[in-house]
Amino acid sequence: MRTAIVGGGIGGLITALLLSKRRGFSVDIFEKENKLGGRLAFVEKDGYKIDEGPTIVLLPLMLERILDEAGISASQYELIRCDPLYDIHFPDGTTYTKKATEKDQLEEISRLFPGEEQNYRRFMTELKKRFELGSKAFLEKTFVNKRDFWTWQNIKALKKMNANKSMRKFVSTYFHDERLVDAYSLQSLYIGGNPYSAPAIYSLVPYSEHAHGIYYVKGGYASLVPLLEKALIEQGVNIHLNKAVQELSISGDKTEGVIVDEKLYPFDQVVLNGDFPNMAKIARKKEKKYVPSSSCLLLYLVLKRKYDHHNVHQYFMGNDLAKHMEAVFKHKTIPEDPAIYTFNPSVIDPSLAPEGKSVLYALVPVPSGGHIDWSNQQGFVDGIIRTLEEKGFEELRKEIEWVKVRTPNDAQAFGLYEGGSFGIAPELFQSGVFRPQYQPYEYKNVFAVGASIHPGGGVPIVMQGAKMLADHLIEQSSVQTVAKLS
Repeated sequence: MRTAIVGGGIGGLITALLLSKRRGFSVDIFEKENKLGGRLAFVEKDGYKIDEGPTIVLLPLMLERILDEAGISASQYELIRCDPLYDIHFPDGTTYTKKATEKDQLEEISRLFPGEEQNYRRFMTELKKRFELGSKAFLEKTFVNKRDFWTWQNIKALKKMNANKSMRKFVSTYFHDERLVDAYSLQSLYIGGNPYSAPAIYSLVPYSEHAHGIYYVKGGYASLVPLLEKALIEQGVNIHLNKAVQELSISGDKTEGVIVDEKLYPFDQVVLNGDFPNMAKIARKKEKKYVPSSSCLLLYLVLKRKYDHHNVHQYFMGNDLAKHMEAVFKHKTIPEDPAIYTFNPSVIDPSLAPEGKSVLYALVPVPSGGHIDWSNQQGFVDGIIRTLEEKGFEELRKEIEWVKVRTPNDAQAFGLYEGGSFGIAPELFQSGVFRPQYQPYEYKNVFAVGASIHPGGGVPIVMQGAKMLADHLIEQSSVQTVAKLS
């Protein structure tokens, strides 16, 4: 079965590995850039390196299981558990630290929010049941046939998971203090969603942080890419870099292959791994309109010193999260007083910078779309650095050796849908059965994988989508083989 994969992001790489391990599959990857990995990449300069995209490893067991199935053993990489998970700094001066154990977390809540201890226990107990329910009902199933979704069991599951409520409204039924409500609903931003409108099913993310832990890949998340590439080469996968697929060659309800540099490469089936809404042009379809995820303003900083007294992950909250979210998702304007996430991996990984120095990554959720000229927003960038200097990283400006800024304009130029950093937004009607599935068009042999495809964004979840697609293609091939022999 000759299979072309358009795009070398994590979804495409895992799909390629899982297929290439099976007899009868020949796989080619066509990547428009000069390297594999997509958003799993490094910013590198003069002996420094820092993850360009994803930084937080959630669902570690899922990641390990799928990598192992793809041929990457746990001995080839190292996951370091973050303990504490992260700090949240509130504008009133309170710092709430999320801890790795229930005992430590309850002590922290008792210290800062006395009376909320039982609410935390109830949140974790009830969300455990919802996580088990949601994983089986939605995370481990696909809905190419929409009728498969509308079962009585799934409807009951949606009701139990309060899918009709926003994430923030749902969390507020557990916690009374607004700071704790923020602390357990901001996680929708991990996948570019608004906590005030993303459905409550995504409350499984803050639950999972405590239940399964937050991890860091030693050497950086992007260090997984060379491992995957080596395995692909060993499996005989053909990798074509700097080869942008112009379009599919379509005949009736099937594709005959991909067109690259005006030349047809014939294949039995094609998997699209570019940011899905933008794949419509390649598939020669009219692009549907989706709500994009938020975008990000990203600052990559190389520093002359290390800030060892800080955690790997931190959140510096603005004075009004609701106002920040309104600016990003409703008004599509630059937020005046934004929340900021920082990633300070040099705290636990000295390999990223020369001795005594460090790297720092700062992220601010901002609107997607190309309507803002970010080249004229140096004042906003300076304000982010000033805020970090005032709130946590003393004398930061004078410690900066160099800084690289990545904007929504850069994301859009890279090929991300409307410059959104996380695929399409995790809204109710863009989740589950309503999200694009792995067979998004009527073509019989065109498939898709990635952050905008069910089950959704986040590296382990995209890998789970790749596994479900690969399982389907392998099963489909077996059925066709039996049919030919009979």
